[in-house]
Amino acid sequence: MKYRDKVKTAKRIVIKVGTSTLTYENGNLNLKRIEKIAQTISDLVNNDKEVILVTSGAVGVGKNKLNYSEKPKTPQEKQACASVGQVILMNIYSKLFGEYGYSVGQILLTKDVLENEKRKLNVINTFETLLKNKIIPIVNENDSVSIEEIENISRFGDNDNLASVVSVIVGADLLVILSDIDGFYDKNPKINFDAKLISEVLEITKELESFAGGSSTDLGTGGMQTKIQAGKIATNNGCDMILANGENPSIILDILDGKNIGTLFVSK
Repeated sequence: MKYRDKVKTAKRIVIKVGTSTLTYENGNLNLKRIEKIAQTISDLVNNDKEVILVTSGAVGVGKNKLNYSEKPKTPQEKQACASVGQVILMNIYSKLFGEYGYSVGQILLTKDVLENEKRKLNVINTFETLLKNKIIPIVNENDSVSIEEIENISRFGDNDNLASVVSVIVGADLLVILSDIDGFYDKNPKINFDAKLISEVLEITKELESFAGGSSTDLGTGGMQTKIQAGKIATNNGCDMILANGENPSIILDILDGKNIGTLFVSK
């Protein structure tokens, strides 16, 4: 439990919520869950934590708004869905965080921004200024202009990796990834009843990587493989990472109390 004790002291925290956490199976937004996310993060900031939210869901939300019956296929359709969905998401986040006394700031990133040192420094300064003023930075990849991200071939490729990169550049102590699964298992628990949850990962080995499967939802882009990649980036740069179930977002408070929840990837 000594590693969990370290989690309790985390000051700067990046929280990533996936599409499966934000939406119902039909693609509509799960407003009750989003409100709980806003409430939980606001409570953390009340307790002098610095929190950055990395959110997925823009394409899925836009898809429903534009009345697509299935996931859009062309880059143009996906960009249109992302453009519409991002506005809806930010409006909802702004309203809900506002109810708890906090404002939000939107940061949309593309891979080229963080590959350029000057532009990366500008992004870091933006994060620092927002956090200093207790404004919640809400981050997403700029899907409406980044064809490469939507086609899943960019350096980020998904918001798990984006969240880990953000964690590194802001010097976060902890990255929490909320998904539709309780943690990292030795095999897919949805089809294997004997799957065992791995509580702590001290090293990401080849064997551990072999346990990873594919995407968890039709609307999302991330699966266990992307979470392993995110874990590598975070832990290799001094940031602990926890993968946990986002069905009840207040679980974040239990995680920060040091409870044995989800899978902890221990930083180097």
